Amino acid sequence: MKFINLLNSAFIVACITFLPGIFGAKTANNNNAGQINTDVSSNTLRTNLLNASYLKPFNTTFLAYQGYFKEQGIPSGGALVSEFQIGKVTAKDVVQAAVKANKLPAQVLNDKSYLNAVESQLTSLSNINDLNN
Repeated sequence: MKFINLLNSAFIVACITFLPGIFGAKTANNNNAGQINTDVSSNTLRTNLLNASYLKPFNTTFLAYQGYFKEQGIPSGGALVSEFQIGKVTAKDVVQAAVKANKLPAQVLNDKSYLNAVESQLTSLSNINDLNN
């Protein structure tokens, strides 16, 4: 078995394993009628994030890859990977789409570690895509 096939198989198994957790995640209750308020103090943000229960960065990236944020303008599959590679889609775009889809609370947009983790997941997808070519 080629290494790339093994890597792809591992990624698929991981995706299937996390799928129940993704769909069982609570949706965010933003109550902001489509507006995103990112004016949150760092102390409030840290407190809220420590107590928050929402999608992990892997799950947010996986939902984007699977096309759950198409209505918010995020492409799916290979198109997401390609647009990320050329800088047309960023981790913040993906997180903002998740907020608009009520999958994440708006304050996550201020969480640099969450944004970095989503970017890392998108980079991983890009690396897997590069290995396939």
